[in-house]
Amino acid sequence: MAEFEDHVAGIGALADDTRRALYLYVCAQPEAVGRDQAAAALELPRHQAKFHLDRLEEAGLLDVEYARLTGRTGPGAGRPAKLYRRAAARVAVSLPDRRYELAAELMARAISDSAATGTPVENALTSAAREHGRRLAEATTAAATATLSPKPADPDRALRLAADTLGRHGYEPRRHDHTVELANCPFHPLAQTHTALICGMNHALLAALAEELAPGTLEARLEPAAGRCCVLLTAGRRGPT
Repeated sequence: MAEFEDHVAGIGALADDTRRALYLYVCAQPEAVGRDQAAAALELPRHQAKFHLDRLEEAGLLDVEYARLTGRTGPGAGRPAKLYRRAAARVAVSLPDRRYELAAELMARAISDSAATGTPVENALTSAAREHGRRLAEATTAAATATLSPKPADPDRALRLAADTLGRHGYEPRRHDHTVELANCPFHPLAQTHTALICGMNHALLAALAEELAPGTLEARLEPAAGRCCVLLTAGRRGPT
């Protein structure tokens, strides 16, 4: 949620016409830009350029550095000037949430593994997706050790942990008794055109997540339906052993 709010704030910073023009100007320059240069280029008062450039920095859209523009050093050289350049971090907002970069990463890994080992690409993609699901689960349980056991066997706790995890990754989980329905597929447009491949990848990822979070308790079932992700998460109660 914090990442989403930061990205929204960054996009919102460009709603102002002057701020947007300054951002585009800075992005178009080969070197970092000073306030005086930006103000002159856009015919703005220096204080106005300073205000908007600093707001773009606060929103994470511009990075800053300091340098003496005169080239002089030592006593009397003056204070270094604040310079701005486009931030290296990527800012994007998609509603509903889409995770195309994750899909591309998993596919690239699968293609590379397939070329190196001769494994069919579909099998390599399943392996890559399962490994990512396991890593997600490991990170989740590591962060939850203060309140949950590393592998919670209780169905309610297992579903809550899974829902919290998937909520942070764009799936929009909806809890129904002992089932978590995923209202959003982060790969939806891809799943529309490459259904078997993408749904298989997604199922492999979520199945590995479920197995790692709560082995023998949590299950990811492939059950496609209109208007939601193709996978349902269910948790059952163990019988006596």
